[in-house]
Amino acid sequence: MNTLLIAGTDTKVGKTAVMMALLAYWQRYCSSRRLGVMKPIDCPRDDYSASGDSPSTDGASIGDSELLIRQFKLDQSATEITPLKLSTLPAIATAKDGRQIELELVWQQIQQLQQRDFVLLEAWGGLGSPLTYETTMADLAWDWHLPTVLVVPVQPGAVAHAVANVALANQSKVHLKGIILNAVQPCCAQDWANWAPIDLIQSLTRKPVLGCMPHLADLADLNKLAQVAAEWELERLLPGLEELLLQPS
Repeated sequence: MNTLLIAGTDTKVGKTAVMMALLAYWQRYCSSRRLGVMKPIDCPRDDYSASGDSPSTDGASIGDSELLIRQFKLDQSATEITPLKLSTLPAIATAKDGRQIELELVWQQIQQLQQRDFVLLEAWGGLGSPLTYETTMADLAWDWHLPTVLVVPVQPGAVAHAVANVALANQSKVHLKGIILNAVQPCCAQDWANWAPIDLIQSLTRKPVLGCMPHLADLADLNKLAQVAAEWELERLLPGLEELLLQPS
């Protein structure tokens, strides 16, 4: 499938930053190819931070779709990128408003996007985040057959969070390609070794670490974002990428 779901262990672990890095790489090296992006559900917040989820360059509170349109040349509207905007947890919003989240409509929009060369989807919250009282993001990833990468923040508890979320992915039969470690805060090499030792994470989860994202103070630097993504195992994240690069425009 020409789709990658960028999921996380929780909110504010850097899913948007990872998506931006992949977008920056695509824009630099595959600009003639059509890429679709979507974050089906967005809950705007005013506590965004660098290398976390949805930073704002001017300090204003903005949603992910507005951020992506502002940073990148996307031929999609904000509504197409984020069809559902909620003020609280989807499951709670459903109970409060008495209406069902229109996941079928979202799936139809994803299928339309899949006519493009590749599609990047950003999951809402973590793999265990509830969409309904019976469904989590992990369930949706399995139900929609979405190849997934798990973003794990480099901080105390990273190993335990990685193990727990991979276990959930396995239980839900998610096609989990691997893990990206993201420094959500400034940290030195010793912090990485203490908090997120790659060998230990790979041994316990039996999933490969496909990339590491350093803490970036300025997520508006598209050149730096592209350089970071270039160090990842992109062929495993974006299957067919090398073939696309070799094809004439």
